[in-house]
Amino acid sequence: MTGIEIAVGYVFAWLVRKAKRVAGRADEEVDRTLDGAMNQLHELVSRKLGEDPALHRLAEEAQTGQDGPSDRTRQRVQLALEDAAERDPSFCEALNQAVEQMQSLSRASRGASAGDGGVAVGGNVDIRSDHGSAAAWTMGDVSLGNPPRPGASQG
Repeated sequence: MTGIEIAVGYVFAWLVRKAKRVAGRADEEVDRTLDGAMNQLHELVSRKLGEDPALHRLAEEAQTGQDGPSDRTRQRVQLALEDAAERDPSFCEALNQAVEQMQSLSRASRGASAGDGGVAVGGNVDIRSDHGSAAAWTMGDVSLGNPPRPGASQG
């Protein structure tokens, strides 16, 4: 995924948060640093795209409460940002920095939690098996190889 694709997602998230605040449904404990970075990214994109209809459509979709923008709107905003970045290297650099900052803050604000019997992991997990074995974080009874044929009582 490119930085521009990620930027579209963050701008949409900012617009959703704004719509919730206007409607009075925002959480009171908003991470101020993350919120500030989202504002900066939105301002950067808004200044560059101005009155672009794709950006207006993105805002409309955010106000409807969708989980994400429609594919068409996402593509339109992405193309507008790609064009702007190609034409203006300083905007491209600022956009990349804003996206990197958002990604860093997003990772830092995510905590790992799990319910009863669950396992919480705050990073990557790589579980592998080889040579006909089985691997999992947790696993019930496992038989490897050729199981015996079912008898009369087994069905």
